[in-house]
Amino acid sequence: MLWRTSERLNQLMGETREPDRIFHYLPFNFCASWIALLSFLLRDSTVTLSTDLNRLVDEIALASPHYFLNVPTLLERVKRGVDAAFAQRPAVIQWLFARACLAWRCRGSKNAGVLDGVWLALGQRLIFSKIKQRFGGHLRALICGSAPLIPDTQDFFAMLQIPVLQVYGLTETTGICTMDDPRAAPEAGFVGPAVSGLQMRVGENEEVLVRGPNVFAGYWNRPEETARTMQGGWFHTGDQGAVSERGNWRITGRLKNLIILNSGHNVAPEPIEEKIAARLPQAQQVVLVGNSRGYLCALITGALERAEVQEALDGVNPGLPHYRQIRHFTVLTDAFTAENGSLTAMGKVRREAINTRYQKEIAAMYEQAQTPVVSAAGQR
Repeated sequence: MLWRTSERLNQLMGETREPDRIFHYLPFNFCASWIALLSFLLRDSTVTLSTDLNRLVDEIALASPHYFLNVPTLLERVKRGVDAAFAQRPAVIQWLFARACLAWRCRGSKNAGVLDGVWLALGQRLIFSKIKQRFGGHLRALICGSAPLIPDTQDFFAMLQIPVLQVYGLTETTGICTMDDPRAAPEAGFVGPAVSGLQMRVGENEEVLVRGPNVFAGYWNRPEETARTMQGGWFHTGDQGAVSERGNWRITGRLKNLIILNSGHNVAPEPIEEKIAARLPQAQQVVLVGNSRGYLCALITGALERAEVQEALDGVNPGLPHYRQIRHFTVLTDAFTAENGSLTAMGKVRREAINTRYQKEIAAMYEQAQTPVVSAAGQR
């Protein structure tokens, strides 16, 4: 597996003869972080280890890395921080930032304006390049894994001319199944193609199945669980996914995260959460609840007004089947964090812990009148 990671890093670094400059802030007791460390040691590298997560901004600039491994939580936090910082700048800077961002989003579409190229060029020269400089002068890409990254966040970094290369894998697959190819533009929302020597396919219930020499032999002293996950030579990951025409994989959900309504409908929460989050860039997290209930509700963290959350749901709900629509929501001022037990140390949502911690808030939503959320236009 180290030869696979080094192959990708060779593609990223090209013909450069200088050592890889790397910054690392993730704990080493996770498989992906351990594989990253061994990959660094395999190569000619200068590695800077973070000693204080509160000083990440200063330490990243000091390390001036070519690349480093991330979890989506940090990248999404950086995006929110940039948005918040520009909201405090003089009106003309705010306008140029917003106009350049709009030009980026409209590029190549029928909505593109005549002057969009001008605004985008000004934004890249006067604003985006300075944001990128905060990562030091050597940055070639950010590597991201552990949990799904919101496509809007990946696109934001692409606007800054910082590619985000995604990686997908599990401890059982020696940390890696897929990696984005640095030579091709990343496909937003996808985690790249399967690494060479590894087979992947979609099984029942859209489950991702993996076969290859990197797959583990089994769980220690747990033969029944090993037999359940290893069937016919294929490892059943428990993740749901799909593959694009370009051969890039997209992880759409986790089978154990399926919300089973009392109507019998199975709902994968992640795609719906992603749609809501795309319409609420100020939100920190969106988590759906509703297991064994009659309908779905949402817990949303961040400094948000109810009206803007309602507007986002009005935009998402009409495109969903009735049983996937969000009936009620609660805005929480406190974010989900590893410190309060709502996230893992790698930034993954701990749904059971959230359901337990916020059981009063969840119960209150289901005590409301059981009528669908209705938009301003009266659309159910």
